[in-house]
Amino acid sequence: MSLDARIESLRTKHAQLDSALEMEKRRPQPDAKAIADMKRQKLRIKDEIQRITMH
Repeated sequence: MSLDARIESLRTKHAQLDSALEMEKRRPQPDAKAIADMKRQKLRIKDEIQRITMH
């Protein structure tokens, strides 16, 4: 996988997590653990994108 493809893949996954996170927040009784997990995953992806683009 090329570097550009990897970055695009990570951005897509980040956007999907963002959508899932917003949907979870709108539920009548949001799952706090699921929200925290999604936020952690988004942060890991963001950090990896930054790491890749800095080199």
